[in-house]
Amino acid sequence: MNYEKLAQLLIPDADVKPLEYYEAQYPERGLEKGAEVTRLAPSPTGFMHIGNLYVALANERIAHQSGGVFYLRIEDTDEKRKVEGAVEVILSSLKYFGVEFDEGADMGGAYGPYYQRQRAEIYHAFAKDLIRRGLAYPCFCTEEELEATRNHQTENKLLPGYYGEFAHCRSLTEEEIEANVKAGKPYVIRLRSQGDVEKKHTFRDAVKGEITVTENNQDVVILKSDGIPTYHFAHAIDDHFMRTTLVIRGEEWLSSLPIHIELFNVLGFKLPRYGHNCSIQKIDGEVRRKLSKRKDPEASLTFYREQGYHKQAVKTYMLTLLNSNFEEWLLKNPETPLEEFKYSIGKMGKSGALFDIVKLNDISKTYLATLSAEEMYDFLQEWANDYGTEAQKGYFADKDYMLKILTLYMGIGGKKRRKDFICAKQALETIAWFFADGFHPEYAYKFDNATVKQILSDFAAAYDFADDNQAWFGKVKAVAEKNGFATDMKAYKADPTAFPGSVSDVAELLRIATTGLSNTPDLWTIMQILGEAETRARLQTAIAAL
Repeated sequence: MNYEKLAQLLIPDADVKPLEYYEAQYPERGLEKGAEVTRLAPSPTGFMHIGNLYVALANERIAHQSGGVFYLRIEDTDEKRKVEGAVEVILSSLKYFGVEFDEGADMGGAYGPYYQRQRAEIYHAFAKDLIRRGLAYPCFCTEEELEATRNHQTENKLLPGYYGEFAHCRSLTEEEIEANVKAGKPYVIRLRSQGDVEKKHTFRDAVKGEITVTENNQDVVILKSDGIPTYHFAHAIDDHFMRTTLVIRGEEWLSSLPIHIELFNVLGFKLPRYGHNCSIQKIDGEVRRKLSKRKDPEASLTFYREQGYHKQAVKTYMLTLLNSNFEEWLLKNPETPLEEFKYSIGKMGKSGALFDIVKLNDISKTYLATLSAEEMYDFLQEWANDYGTEAQKGYFADKDYMLKILTLYMGIGGKKRRKDFICAKQALETIAWFFADGFHPEYAYKFDNATVKQILSDFAAAYDFADDNQAWFGKVKAVAEKNGFATDMKAYKADPTAFPGSVSDVAELLRIATTGLSNTPDLWTIMQILGEAETRARLQTAIAAL
């Protein structure tokens, strides 16, 4: 077999340069000892999983804490899965959550291009070299032939794949190959595997520790029929020439590890360290399962933006999943920037991070409670502009009015901050009743209509916007007493059957009439914010509805 002739026949690329050129083009980075070069390498499928953020934060912390480099590479070799606008989704999602890259797609850098389809020349050069060395060959098998092989292997319970007796094109002669090419038969380029599945090795995984890896015997495709590389081949070359030292990725890639080890060996590259983190899981009934992009809306990063979770809250929660000692650190350092937490790859969970939306909500409530009214106003307005309804955008027309609402609902100025807000969408829905478009009361009273109407009418007649809190409550008590309701809570608790209700019940009736809710922050303050005209109008509407 004339491998030189075969290489030229299969990849007649005049622009392919000597391999030494690429080594010179992408030299070692010259970083300090111990500095890590890490990356995030998503595919442009239009979907960013919460797992992408999980891995991104781990890689970013590892690189920056070590004085290294963190870059973004877009792995766009799969044209069928590529979605228009997907790259913009990737970039905007990561930017929103504060993931900071040093170089990469949309930024540039000395080790680019950072889109794999723009690096075809490099892949062709190394595929051509493997053919020259007899380590790669063309495969002309049709999809129907490959399907027949898969069916045979399944029926006979054999290891699936293209190997050994099933590698039908591995032993084609030079003449057969040349005849197929001249006949215009499409072909892919496959690795001629040197592995033996009977051989096993111990591999040191950066996350899982020592694991056993079987040698690869699959003649995997390295170049597809359109000349574009597969992920396996492209990532090996890119990680080498971008000088990646550590790859943190999902455990679904463990099955591909033997292929990647062999590819690095045949290419003559030093293997980076690999760390395979367990997938993010959730409790579904009594079952613990992987978070699914088909079943679980919280699997998508866009979910958190659409719901309006504050990026700092999400980031904080993700760190609780990433490192087992983060929560303890946070308790001791509540005011310290998250970037100062010393992330450790050794403290990543080995059995899978368990996603808990309730815990995220608690963290989010706690974080939002630390904001000032102005900061909350800006946060909510930004979300409303991007994702809110026209009515919600209108909530910000009167800034002073909105700031009063936020000050009340956040408990600003009180003894203790309230934690009513989880995310922007929920927060704006919570306060919607302050606005005409959002006030749709159902008036669910616990007393008969005649009693309610009399109490509301008595209060409306006595109400004075100028009253301070004490005078206002005095009138609530007077209305309660007039209608036979207890104003002395001790007396009421001693014999509740002696009264139709208590002063707190009267306050609840007034609350429902003016807000549509039975539970709100301080009612006097609410009426002060609504203003006299709106308060009276709501009372009259409630009375008329009885």
